[in-house]
Amino acid sequence: MIFGDFFKALAQLSDRRFRRVLFWGVGLTLALLVGVYALFLWAVQAFTPEVITIPFVGPVSGLHSLLSWGSALFMVGLSVFLMMPVASAFTSFFLDDVAQAVEDRHYPGLPLARKQGFGDAAIDTLNFFALLVTVNVFALILYAFAGPFIPVVFWAVNGLLLGREYFTLVAARRLGRPQAKALRKRHWLTVWWAGALMAAPLSIPIVNLLIPVLGAATFTHLFHRLNQPDAQGR
Repeated sequence: MIFGDFFKALAQLSDRRFRRVLFWGVGLTLALLVGVYALFLWAVQAFTPEVITIPFVGPVSGLHSLLSWGSALFMVGLSVFLMMPVASAFTSFFLDDVAQAVEDRHYPGLPLARKQGFGDAAIDTLNFFALLVTVNVFALILYAFAGPFIPVVFWAVNGLLLGREYFTLVAARRLGRPQAKALRKRHWLTVWWAGALMAAPLSIPIVNLLIPVLGAATFTHLFHRLNQPDAQGR
């Protein structure tokens, strides 16, 4: 059933509102990463001496260039881990647009959903971003001991986070946050599994940028399916 939710979301990827959210999510993500790199590069050049003296060697120049190239490689590697969390956080800010597009096509006739205020959406986005980055930074330590199970750890950690946040945000539009959390807890394993499905392609460049939008749409389908009376009774 989760795969059915995902394929419904995938079939709607050409929707104009999906493309708008994707554009903003990717654009803001790239802008933030470029800004962080520019700040980091400025700090390297501002606080690193051009020439250093090494005992028994003498003056050594070119440190600026070496660190600048090193910082570029560092940011490329770091972006692999940060691109998805940042894109997911920005997408959560526009999640209501994706959920509404899904409901307009697949669940017509529903009453208007609760609109989240700009301030609340900004706070949720910042909290989600901080949680994603913090957990993924700590996960880097686990990767050192996971060996061949690194992908499993990555999927499990990010699947838990994505499922928890996206399902709660989608459900809160219809039920309010307390009831949304209660519904998520009743179906926590299904929500985690759906999040892991979203996390699996995150290591694939370019494809991973589509996942936040597809995830928001998938969890909208999942919410409506789990919120049925027969599903709640199980």
